[in-house]
Amino acid sequence: MPKSLRLLLAAAAAALLALPAAAPAATRHVPVGISDQNAETFTNPLFTALNVRYARYVTPWNVALKPASRSAQELDAWLTAAEEAGVSALVSFNHSEGDDCPRRPCAKPSASAYRRAFRAFRAKYPRVLAISPWNEANHMAQPTYKRPDLAATYYHVVRRECPQCQVVAADVLDISNMERWLQAFVEKAPDARLYGMHNYGDANRFRTSGIETVLRTVKGSIWLTETGAITSFVTSAGKVSFRHDDARAAKAMRYLFDKLVPVSNRIKRVYLYHWAADPKNRWDSALLDRNGRPRKVYDIVKRYNAAAGRGRARR
Repeated sequence: MPKSLRLLLAAAAAALLALPAAAPAATRHVPVGISDQNAETFTNPLFTALNVRYARYVTPWNVALKPASRSAQELDAWLTAAEEAGVSALVSFNHSEGDDCPRRPCAKPSASAYRRAFRAFRAKYPRVLAISPWNEANHMAQPTYKRPDLAATYYHVVRRECPQCQVVAADVLDISNMERWLQAFVEKAPDARLYGMHNYGDANRFRTSGIETVLRTVKGSIWLTETGAITSFVTSAGKVSFRHDDARAAKAMRYLFDKLVPVSNRIKRVYLYHWAADPKNRWDSALLDRNGRPRKVYDIVKRYNAAAGRGRARR
């Protein structure tokens, strides 16, 4: 190597070393909510300590037409507790009580039937201004599984009946049919600009392919309306899909905040499922164990929310 070239390279290296070190990229924070079915959650001091201001509840689509039903009574209690705690509610509609889709019964409400039920819901709960017209609409347990056009019909009903509402146009689970289902939905609802995703696969398999699929398929904002770190899961057939592992769950929660949320600034909100473990439930992605004690995942959420609060204070 010629001496002149060596001198030039040495000078360039010295100049690079003299530059100030680049500041680490700032973590992007979004509001974190809880997807949970228990009114008692809101009065738990551990919940209060998280400073959570959003929560999601799943209820039958026709709940307001059956005010004496158990579902209606539980929804009343949950919404009252959420309001008293200063928590903004997102209500997601589900199949009817007793339905067993894809087997029978599996009611597919008509547009007029859905409209009647939603009008009753709006009359009873006018303060609920965030609505998901159908929960996990691409899942086989829902009547919309092979009917994205029907899900789009319900979306249009909600948009017309509640123009001031935030409407999660389609709330989908990250399973194999998600992309083609969303493509068919978009054809029927090209105006939709807010979508929901349940991305347990991404968070717990440590990948970004699911959210990237949604981002390239739809327009507008994305709420992760159900996600979380799975501590354990046994399928209905008795297969152990995830063995109980708190350390793996903590890794998944960190991955959610550090890798998935930063994928796009179109991701605007995260709802974690769920609050407290139930030993009778095959699924466990709770922040508290069955004895009501905070897990590692709880501490991760608490630190994330605290950092978000500090960032808002600096701004």
